[in-house]
Amino acid sequence: MTIRQFTSDPVFRQRYWARNHVGWRHMDETLPNAGHRAVAALERDGVVTGVITQNVDLLHTKAGSQNAINLHGTYAQVICLSCGDSMSRAALGEKLDALNPGFVERAEAIGGLAVAPDADAVVADTACFRYLDCPSCGGMLKPDIVYFGESVPKAVVKQAFSVIEAADALLVAGSSLTVFSGYRFVRHAAALGIPVAIVNRGPTRGDDLATLKVHGGCSELLTLLAEELAAASVG
Repeated sequence: MTIRQFTSDPVFRQRYWARNHVGWRHMDETLPNAGHRAVAALERDGVVTGVITQNVDLLHTKAGSQNAINLHGTYAQVICLSCGDSMSRAALGEKLDALNPGFVERAEAIGGLAVAPDADAVVADTACFRYLDCPSCGGMLKPDIVYFGESVPKAVVKQAFSVIEAADALLVAGSSLTVFSGYRFVRHAAALGIPVAIVNRGPTRGDDLATLKVHGGCSELLTLLAEELAAASVG
């Protein structure tokens, strides 16, 4: 979704909020997988010093990672594009429930609900959905997620660069690095002479800059790495 679509078309926003109103709950209930838990374990053991994630699902935080930088924001917050005020997605959910009684139940009753990684659910009938503007200024509310056409906030980029510059190596796990917002950090590490390791199924945009490239699944390989390092520390 582009920021132009979201801001310029009230019908598009209505459709978006209707689908998001159903989908965000499923994302909120999603649990971390073995890969997320392995990264958190590596952080607890002092091997990982920070996590930079392009995902908006908060699964690294749920798994226990303490220093997670959410490069593209998260589904759990909503911001006003006019005044900058924010509220939790849960708080907005309660307000939208009151405006649209029974909407979620009707959507879920159809069965086989598909929810995308950005909390967008496939909902057929959205024409009657009522959404809200900012309660403080009447401005346009938007999930705190970086859409296509938007830039990652400079402060977040600076924080991510600082984590890399203080690290001995950069590990890329499960990203094709197609989007520049993530690829830039591989370029930055390589320019500083910091080794880059990439774990991914298939090629990535950063392969030519990698010191090490491993073709494989992140959950399996990260879990193995965490177990091996834990065993070595015990031994």
